[in-house]
Order: sequence, then structure tokens, then C-alpha cells
Amino acid sequence: MKEGAYGRLAEAIQAWIRETVENASAAGVVIGLSGGLDSCVSASLCAGALGKSRVLGIMMPCGNHPDDERDGKRIADFLGIESRTVRLDTVLEEMVQAGGLDRSDGMNMGNLKARLRMATVYAHSKGMLVAGTSNRSEYLAGYWTKWGDGVADFHPLLGLYKDQVMKLAEAMELPGWTTERVPSAGLWPGQSDEGEMGVSYREIKDYFTGGATTVSAKAAARIGMLHGASHHKRNPIASFNAERWFRDNG
Repeated sequence: MKEGAYGRLAEAIQAWIRETVENASAAGVVIGLSGGLDSCVSASLCAGALGKSRVLGIMMPCGNHPDDERDGKRIADFLGIESRTVRLDTVLEEMVQAGGLDRSDGMNMGNLKARLRMATVYAHSKGMLVAGTSNRSEYLAGYWTKWGDGVADFHPLLGLYKDQVMKLAEAMELPGWTTERVPSAGLWPGQSDEGEMGVSYREIKDYFTGGATTVSAKAAARIGMLHGASHHKRNPIASFNAERWFRDNG
């Protein structure tokens, strides 16, 4: 661990993870490993907090680039944590056929993959907590699948913008390839986070920390739309207030 603010930040997050897991009386943590920056940093924080024997990483190939499985295995080996590969291609195909789904609908297929992966992670939890890997940039822009990668028992990185996650990776002395990869959810070949969102991670951070005038009008409009359209993802599940109705109409 390097000295400095981000080294201290890493230690603070690790202490919070330990407390979270202990308060839940959980045996450890299970996490989906895509080999991307966020999952690598999250897994490293969990291993540092709990010890490598209490962290399980799951790689879940599902039509994504082979590098994802390779890098997931690489970070698991680097950290010394147990890892498993669960291939979901056949499961996805069965669901597509059973439901008569349209394979050409990239958004729907991408969301289905994310939900299959999260169901798989929880199926392997067995008394452990599920660690999320979302960062603040993606959270505020709504760039995550409801009941997919947005689901977790705790989120170590949800307060950090993407560039801050990169600095954290450097402070924790993770391999250089973790910060060099083009950020991608691996939902389809050639997919990239910034390409799909239509704005850069830098613009997202500037917008939310400095205001709409700190980015171009086009970027501000795009980020504002993404944030507004995803309010339902960040809010609790809506429910009819029957108690109030009976009180007012009783």
C-alpha cells in the first residue's frame, strides 16, 4: 500500500468492509469478477479487509470478450483468492428461446446478461455477503442494470468517481493492466462504457461536482437526461400507502 490520501482511503474502506461483514455475521464475501477496474479494486479491498481465504470471485462468461475471463482470473491469482468460472452462454440461450426474445435488442439482452450474472453470484453466496462493484459515476448516470449489477449487500466504491477508483488502484499497487483496460461492462463485443453513455467519465464528474456549466451544452443535456431517466433506479420500490388510505378514509 502506498502512502498518501488514497492509501489512507483504502484502509478506511477496508475497515468499513470488515465492520459490515462482522455486523452481518457473514462468513466472507463473494464478488463477480469481470477483470475490469471496478471489480479488481473491489476484490482487492475485500481481500485486504477480510483475508484472501474469505473472498470468492466468480467469472461469468456470457458472450463477452475472452479478455474478461482472463483478467478476472489474473486478478484472482494476484490477490490469492479462490475463483470459479460459471459459463452462462447456454443459460442465456435457453432463456432467449423459452421467452421468444429478440437477440437484436442489445439493451434488453445486455440487461438479461447482467441479471443472470447477479443471480449466479447470489447462488454462490452461501452465508456470505455479495460485494457490489459500481462506482459513483455510473450510479449517478444510471449506467447499471436494475436488479443486475446494481444489486449487492454493500458497495465499497459507490462514493467514488471513476478517476478516484483509478487512483485507489494505484495506491493499492494493483497491476498496471487494471487501469489500462478500456472500461466496459462486457455486454456485447466492442462495447465500451463511455461509448454507450455518450459522455466521458470526466464530464460526468465535472457535471456533478462543478455544475452543468463545467461541461459542454451537449454533454450537460446528455448527463441530465441520463440522471433524470434513472431516478427510479436510485429510489426505493414504490408502494401504495394503504395505511394512510385507511386513516384518511376509515
